[in-house]
Amino acid sequence: MNTPEDRLFEARLSDMTERCERCGAPVYSPFLDEHQCAAAEQWLGRNAGDSGYILYGGYEDARRRMLTVFPEYCRDYAAECFPMKCLTMTYRKEDKLTHRDVLGSFMAQQVKREVIGDIIVGEGMAQTFVTVVAAKALASSVTKIGRVGVRISDDKEFCLDTVQEFKDISGTVASLRLDCIVSLAANISREKAAALIRSDRVEVNHFPTASVSHELKEGDILSVRGFGRFILNGIDGLTRKGRIHIDIRKYI
Repeated sequence: MNTPEDRLFEARLSDMTERCERCGAPVYSPFLDEHQCAAAEQWLGRNAGDSGYILYGGYEDARRRMLTVFPEYCRDYAAECFPMKCLTMTYRKEDKLTHRDVLGSFMAQQVKREVIGDIIVGEGMAQTFVTVVAAKALASSVTKIGRVGVRISDDKEFCLDTVQEFKDISGTVASLRLDCIVSLAANISREKAAALIRSDRVEVNHFPTASVSHELKEGDILSVRGFGRFILNGIDGLTRKGRIHIDIRKYI
């Protein structure tokens, strides 16, 4: 962690572990983004000491998650008492809402992004996890999202489908270097891919990676600003000319 933001986040993690040890009780964070979740796991793996920790966002595979640091004897309590609620917004099925619509409406209520977890939109219904404090404010103040009238409740279980959809991309690359993979994934030249990487617009497994020669492995996740998010899904051997055949999946 090298940026001022990362150093500040590291200090927050240190404060959480110190408060946990001092009070002998679980300590909870607001919702963390994927980079922060990955950084927290990395830092706590080295510095948690006798404390345990859990990252949870309300459902399995959530991207935005809260962190709790706790004494080991509090594990069950800590896991059951994350200070979040599921807000359910219902509206007419003929109306359409997007993730951006819901987030924009909530942010217009002067709440911070860190109090809002994942937002999942379905037909006639959207659900999101928010902090307990934010749940009260949002449920009482939001009656419309854009031009769509909504009813918000906090007493329904999370039930929407979270299966991720992908677009498959396949091709060959000269090597598993980052610039080669980004070039194929984003359908741009290798030179442009290298420029994106050097300008810190590419992340590998949620961390910025400025080295064009960084070698990827199967399962690595790429985020390319302006082009989307990808996973290196398969490495399928060599062609007759010695190029590597790979399969990439783009999140949609």
